Amino acid sequence: DLVKKRTVTPEVAAFLWLAVDGYGVKPANILISGGTSSGKTTTLNVLTSLIPERERIITIEDTAELSLPVEHWIRFETRPPGLEGTGEIDMDTLVKNSLRMRPDRIIVGEVRHAEAFTLFTAMNTGHDGCMGTVHANSAEETVARLLNPPMNVPPLMLGALDFVVVEQKLHDRRKGTIRRITEVAEFEGFSEGKPQLQVLYQWDAVNDTMKRTGVPSRYLRDLMKFTGLSRGDLEKEILKRKAFIEELYKRDIVRLSDVTEAIRSFRES
Repeated sequence: DLVKKRTVTPEVAAFLWLAVDGYGVKPANILISGGTSSGKTTTLNVLTSLIPERERIITIEDTAELSLPVEHWIRFETRPPGLEGTGEIDMDTLVKNSLRMRPDRIIVGEVRHAEAFTLFTAMNTGHDGCMGTVHANSAEETVARLLNPPMNVPPLMLGALDFVVVEQKLHDRRKGTIRRITEVAEFEGFSEGKPQLQVLYQWDAVNDTMKRTGVPSRYLRDLMKFTGLSRGDLEKEILKRKAFIEELYKRDIVRLSDVTEAIRSFRES
């Protein structure tokens, strides 16, 4: 459906699919940022459904919105204080407790406060493949929000972040209201105390499509090291997944359960 509505192109979808499953070796840590009703949670739900079925997933949300077609899924939900002002269970408490439950993946519905520090602690202690959403309008703004109060993620920990996917709700004079992934940016580290981001895919408003910038990906370089594959092999894998997504689109296979089953068959082939 996201490909059909042009929210994401098949190539970007294939790249994010590779980043989510990490070729079974090293999945990426991804944050999806955007404004209110830009489609962040929908995109997070789709990306989470691409996680291999053998992995144990813990989701943490304020309001239960995610629906995952997986077996090993534990859902946590926050609880407001009662009439006496006691009994509150916040996001940070849930993230801390999730670390004791042997998770392969920790998914935070919306990162806003102190849970950001705990989530990045998890990322830095071997929990690869963490994902979440953040209210921000660009990749740079996302990093700035993470570094400043109330999130206060230490710069040293921010290195665990791989990608920021920016999604926006836009008004097109020809098509009306549209939702587009406008940017896929990769966190490169710090230079002279300033966070460095490189954009791998950028939305072109003229042609209403995502264009690859040609900047080499650090994550793909790391994946080469952990898988033993060459960059050419990984590029072929992305093209293979892109063709698979295009085939599903042509055959109008859009139900989540059907898409998930097709992806499982693809993995086993």
